[in-house]
Amino acid sequence: MRKYISLLLAGAMAVGMLGGCGSAFEDGASSSASSGGSSAGAESGSVQESGGAAAKETGTAGENMIRIPAKNEFPTVDCQMNTEFYVVPLNIYDRLVECEVVDGVAMIVPSLAESWDISDDGLVYTFHLRDDVTFHDGGKFTADDVVYTVERMMNPDTRALNTDFFSMIKGANAMLDGGADHVEGVKAVDDNTVEFTLEVPFAPFLANLATPSCSIYSRTATEAAGDQFGIDPAVTVGSGPFRIVDWVLNDKITLVRNDDYFKGPAKADGVEIIQVPDENTQKLMYENGELDVVDLSSSTSQLAYFMNNDTYKDNLVTGPEAGSYFYAFNLDMKPTDDVRVRRAISMAIDRETILEQMYSGAGHVVNSMLPDGVLGTYEAQEIPYDPDGAKALLAEAGYADGCELEIYQTTDNPDALAINQVVQSMLSQVGIKVTIKQVDEAAYYAERKEGKIGMTRSVWWADFNDPDNFLYTFFTEKNTKARSMNYKNTDVYQWLEDARAMVDEEERMALYQKIDTTVVQEDVVVFPLFQMDHIVVVQDWVKGFQIPWNGWTDTSYYTVSIER
Repeated sequence: MRKYISLLLAGAMAVGMLGGCGSAFEDGASSSASSGGSSAGAESGSVQESGGAAAKETGTAGENMIRIPAKNEFPTVDCQMNTEFYVVPLNIYDRLVECEVVDGVAMIVPSLAESWDISDDGLVYTFHLRDDVTFHDGGKFTADDVVYTVERMMNPDTRALNTDFFSMIKGANAMLDGGADHVEGVKAVDDNTVEFTLEVPFAPFLANLATPSCSIYSRTATEAAGDQFGIDPAVTVGSGPFRIVDWVLNDKITLVRNDDYFKGPAKADGVEIIQVPDENTQKLMYENGELDVVDLSSSTSQLAYFMNNDTYKDNLVTGPEAGSYFYAFNLDMKPTDDVRVRRAISMAIDRETILEQMYSGAGHVVNSMLPDGVLGTYEAQEIPYDPDGAKALLAEAGYADGCELEIYQTTDNPDALAINQVVQSMLSQVGIKVTIKQVDEAAYYAERKEGKIGMTRSVWWADFNDPDNFLYTFFTEKNTKARSMNYKNTDVYQWLEDARAMVDEEERMALYQKIDTTVVQEDVVVFPLFQMDHIVVVQDWVKGFQIPWNGWTDTSYYTVSIER
């Protein structure tokens, strides 16, 4: 039974690896959003060097720089205007709170806010801010900078891309729509206290604030920078452990240590983010000692090489990638309008074989939309691999002689095509004839928005550590149509709204597990495949590197040291 699959997989492996990205994008698509300005700001092709009056010299580049590759040039490092490239924002800015792994568990921990209070009704969050934080230009951080950050995001003139992260704040959407000149629900009580009032209770609010998109900006420095903020290093000011001092387009970005950082100086002298688009070149540069860290979730064509090479077995750092690979069904299209057919499809796909032979076993099969490492994970019932059972269900549904099925994907997506071809072969063994329909990206997303594409392979990575990020995103009435699932279950719609408003964490997690069981096990709206391992290869002299909890390939290098 497995032999024919192995032969097909062997041919598919050359294109069968998928890289992580800075944020959660499906079907391998990159962000369709663009920055409000271009990073090609300097006519010479090089972004201006730091050294202007806006920057305070605290730390200089030294020999102990962490050198990492980047496959694409960044449009901007203003994370209100960027939904994908997070490595610079995570290292030069701070947030009110952070999500960090503590004793193996991802937790919300203090950062610019040293503590906070939440009202009993879940509507008011009061943050008590540190009074010892300065920005890179020497300016003091206060509550006014938090108010400014929120209102800059929601100002329609900013044309920000990440407004959803603040949209739950009272009056935020009114400002975004042009009906107000400020956000009613955020106010500076005093220099060291800021208060947020929400429109309705939103339990994931703290987790939301830990995302790169919610990085806090200096009002003084950012207003002075104007449209060069995030583009010109001289005026791009944060409060983080590193500061950006140089940006040479199509070459590298240089960050150096901020010796005045409120948590104490970073261990490394800085970080060099070097443009290396070709994955084989990344491998060669690593082997030549020219790169210190290579994230194999981005350099996926080299994953098998490093995993199967005993020379590097002690150089691999591994952890769960907080994301899910799954197939989504369209419940308005035949034959997947019948739950028995959807269940049969799930039972006819051998996930273990796909994972082992296509992804070098670098992950594990999952039976839930909630990946390990994300709040609310639970032991879900196993979805069996049972081709005979699949045939029986098809017969019961009236397809004893088989049926035809279309699997949709975007063109120019070799990973999706490779796995779809494997699934096509597997489903043929139970009488399902699969046609893989490739559609250009614009048409794919236009049709999907109208609820008109069929079964499709999707990937979703965690942006913030809450089940809401995985369940509300897909299974509300609005979102399920926009993602072409067309799932109609008013109980689930209501449960998702109820969960957002719950103050009791235990009750909320129990409700999310009920939702997940309903959509995955009972109604089979989606078929979870697996969760990949996040694997990074580091040089012997790199110390303290940890896999981030989230689904990004980007991370903070604050605790990493170079000991040559």
